[in-house]
Amino acid sequence: MRPNTAAPAAIITANIMAGDKRMTRQQAARLSAANAELLSPAALYRLMTWLSPAYPVGAFAYSGGIEWAVESGDIIDAESLRGWIESLLAVGPGLTDGILFSHAHRALSCGDDTALFAVAELAAALVATRERFQETTTLGRAFLEVTQAAWPCAALAKLAQIWSGPIAYPVAVAAACAGHDIALPPALQAVLTAIAANWIFAGLRLVPLGHTEGQHLVRALEPAVATATQRALAASLDDIGSATFRADIAGARHETQYTRLFRS
Repeated sequence: MRPNTAAPAAIITANIMAGDKRMTRQQAARLSAANAELLSPAALYRLMTWLSPAYPVGAFAYSGGIEWAVESGDIIDAESLRGWIESLLAVGPGLTDGILFSHAHRALSCGDDTALFAVAELAAALVATRERFQETTTLGRAFLEVTQAAWPCAALAKLAQIWSGPIAYPVAVAAACAGHDIALPPALQAVLTAIAANWIFAGLRLVPLGHTEGQHLVRALEPAVATATQRALAASLDDIGSATFRADIAGARHETQYTRLFRS
């Protein structure tokens, strides 16, 4: 008999909405297992391909302000890097991107062109700094063009038809996932995992840290990613907000940082 995976996910979501802000590692593992049940082999293959560091969108070139945070002394070791990324996922751009991804995916899945336009427009506007805007729209445009060429689907064409402005990365990825019938919960968790992994990669180079420390961070951040996933799934566009003021300052200060490895 197939296990009932819906109940644990529903209970965890209810707890989070009731005020439990962070999952335990055991809850995160159960949620990941529940989401995995929703993925076909083809969907898993596509997600792993599109979110791989090897996918030619250039995500590795951006640190999201972490480069300035290291230079200023805000991030000095693995623990401070972990705290920084947890904040980005809980009350910063990680959660915001997750909410935008969720609404774009739903709009495309149900054919709501008005909602899709609204999400695409909002996603392009909700960026705190010039470099952050450049990051999300450059990645979004690259993802859209590469994926439409190699993995074409009607949803990607619809996005390009409905919205002619700058395309934010989470909206572009949501279009591909919706167009290839990849269920929203596992797709969202995979996207947030990839975003967090890119921040970790930047930290490894900049602090610097070893690769084993990096994998400890990936494991330690699993509950934060799972919590952000469930919160983003349940959130409305009106719930979008940010309290990562230091990260926003880091993004702005990076624009004039003298020595830089990353573009943000």
